[in-house]
Amino acid sequence: MSFYDRHYVENKGDSSSGSMRIGFPGPTPVVKYLLIANIAVFVISWIASLSSSAQGPSRLALLIGNWLPLDTTSLGTILQPWRLVTYQFMHEGFMHILFNMLGLYFLGPTLERHWGSKRFLFFYLMCGVVGALCYILLSLTGLLHTGLMVGASGAILGMLAACAIMFPHFVVIFFIFPVPIRIASVIMIVLYLVNVISQGPNAGGDAAHLGGMAAGAIYVFLDPVLGRFRLKRKSSAWERKMREHRMLEVEVDRILDKVHHSGLQGLTRNEKHILEKATRLEQIRNKLQ
Repeated sequence: MSFYDRHYVENKGDSSSGSMRIGFPGPTPVVKYLLIANIAVFVISWIASLSSSAQGPSRLALLIGNWLPLDTTSLGTILQPWRLVTYQFMHEGFMHILFNMLGLYFLGPTLERHWGSKRFLFFYLMCGVVGALCYILLSLTGLLHTGLMVGASGAILGMLAACAIMFPHFVVIFFIFPVPIRIASVIMIVLYLVNVISQGPNAGGDAAHLGGMAAGAIYVFLDPVLGRFRLKRKSSAWERKMREHRMLEVEVDRILDKVHHSGLQGLTRNEKHILEKATRLEQIRNKLQ
C-alpha cells in the first residue's frame, strides 16, 4: 500500500488551498492491548533491572529473567509451555521493541479488520509459538546453539508474510527505501536463511523469524479450507439447535395435552422442567421481537 493509499491520509483542506492533513489511525482493539502489554512488560523489566544491586538482581528481575523467556538450555525449561507465549512479550532493548511495535502498529490493524479480533489474536500468538518451536527443534537437533530467546519478531514476521500474500500492493520501508512488501519478504527470507545456515549472530532469532513467516503464509493459504470447515461447523450447530427446538415443541405439545386431561398434578418433575424451559425460551423470543 503506497503512502497516499492509506485511509489516514486525507485531504482536509478546501479546494482552493488543496492542503493535506496527515494523521495516524488509532490501533484496533487487540493491537492496542498487545502494544500495551509489550510496552508494560518492557518497562517493568527495565525497572526491575534498575532495582538490582551489586549484591545481585532483585527478586522481580529474577522472576522475569528466569520464568518468561524461551529457554532451550535444559529439557525442563523446554517443556514449560507458557514460555512459548510469554517470550513474545519480552524484548532485550529499546530498538528491539521499537521496531517490533512499529510492525505491529502498521500491519496488525489491517489483519484484525480483515479477520476480526479473535482470529487475529490467535494468528498473532500462533505465529510466535511456531517461531519458538522452530528454534527449539533446531536447538534439540544441534543445528543451533541452546540459549534464551525473547521478542515478538516471529509474530510480526508472520503478519508481514500474511500481508505480503493478501495485500501485495502494500509498500514497506526496508532500511530507508520504500519496497513492495513481497520483495521485502523475499529479501528477509534469504537473509534469515543465510544467517541460520551459517549460524551467524542471532541465528536462533532468525530461525523464529522464518518459523513465524512460514506459519503466517501457511495460515493464509489454508484459510479457504479453514473457512469451509468453520462454515460447516456453524451450519451443523444451527441444524442441531433447530432439531432440538423441534423436539422440544413436540414434547411440549405432549405435556400440554397431558395437562389438559389430568391437570398439573399429573406431571413428573422432568415434564415440569421442560415446560419451564419452553416458557423461558418463549419469553426471550418475545423480547427480541
